[in-house]
Amino acid sequence: MRRGIAIALIAAAAFAGPGAARAANGYPTEVIADYVLGCMAANGQNAESLRRCSCSIDVVSSLLTYDDYAEAETVLRMRQVHGGGEKMMVFRETPAAQTKVDRLRQSQVEAEVRCFY
Repeated sequence: MRRGIAIALIAAAAFAGPGAARAANGYPTEVIADYVLGCMAANGQNAESLRRCSCSIDVVSSLLTYDDYAEAETVLRMRQVHGGGEKMMVFRETPAAQTKVDRLRQSQVEAEVRCFY
């Protein structure tokens, strides 16, 4: 059952192709699927987790535009890069970058409250 759910989500993202379809909230289907799969990996590979994780991305997408979400995710990914010197400082130390991450984290906390409790 768990494997079937994951395969269904991956297939949905794959069929979206390069011209990825966008949900009504403006988030590309593959981004939604990636979020749900990551959430399920952290919270269990079952139908209940699928429901809660789907709810979670719905809440996040209602609070953040896709562009804001993508920028915050980019900052978080760039912070994981080792080295890079001064070029990477913009992702680690600027108030604008921290604000983007803070807004994403706040939306995720709100999603957790609404969907997991």
